[in-house]
Amino acid sequence: MESTAIQLRNQEFEGDNTVYLLESAGEVALVDTGVATDGVRRQLEGGLAAEDVEVADVDKVLVTHWHADHSGLTGWMQRRSGCDVLVHRDDAALVRQIEGAWEAMRDTRDSLLESWGMPPTPKEELVAFLEGWAAILDEPPDVTGVADGERVDVGDSEVEVLHTPGHTLGHSGFCVDDVLYSGDALLPVYTPNVGGADVRVKEPLDRYVDSLMRIDRRGFDVAYPGHRDAIADPSTRAREIIGHHRERAQRVVEVLDRLGASTAWEVGAELFGELSGIHIMHGPGESYAHLDHLERRELVEELDGFPVRYRLSVEVEDAIKAVEASLSP
Repeated sequence: MESTAIQLRNQEFEGDNTVYLLESAGEVALVDTGVATDGVRRQLEGGLAAEDVEVADVDKVLVTHWHADHSGLTGWMQRRSGCDVLVHRDDAALVRQIEGAWEAMRDTRDSLLESWGMPPTPKEELVAFLEGWAAILDEPPDVTGVADGERVDVGDSEVEVLHTPGHTLGHSGFCVDDVLYSGDALLPVYTPNVGGADVRVKEPLDRYVDSLMRIDRRGFDVAYPGHRDAIADPSTRAREIIGHHRERAQRVVEVLDRLGASTAWEVGAELFGELSGIHIMHGPGESYAHLDHLERRELVEELDGFPVRYRLSVEVEDAIKAVEASLSP
């Protein structure tokens, strides 16, 4: 199978995207599409044209997850080419833009924002930002839900679905032999948000670490992420990210030791400082994911009352040692 990276310049969410053109025996597939803006459309068309491919030639789009910077142009692509759009079934309703699924997620989000203790002013800024989401989504596509381990034919090659939840509930990579198209599960420079990026995910940090360990065990030769350049040693990078979360969990312990009982918002303010845009959601969301991890190991406990406050339930030195054990690859 031939594979070509197409760089898309955009500033939404995590910044510039990379999508991938896959070609095998006359069939054409894309991994992700980018946001639905005129500039990104033109860039995607130009990237395809540089490989002598037209939009109408695309047979399949493999979507790693529902976020608009990965799925936004799928409806446009499908209308132009008649392509199949495939995404893990846990993200399928959001890619299809089914209103009931979006309403349920908004309800969960609003409940969590309250429980995290988000003050009114940043909450208003965040909600206004999220209401602009529709501007970077095209019309909804018809989608086919896929499951972990399912194999999709592209020409005479097979692409395996690898479910890697954490960043979103249905996040999946796509594997061709020892190559992983990793979406946002494995990024080369920074780490994807967990806890705030998809409020539907229960036990977000634990599920994400499990996904990283699964990538590590597979021993891929190379990973092609949804942002930036190829990752030459995916297993090492997966272990590095687990180590990053170990250090962050230990910082959360230290914050609770210093401040006493605190909300996820207060912990996030200590970790990340002042936030804007989508990061107003991501900061306390990531703190919440770590507090949830610590609570499940009985290292912190919730106090009665609302918003939810957490305090250490063991000595700080014992908590730090326990985190070392719980977040080691």
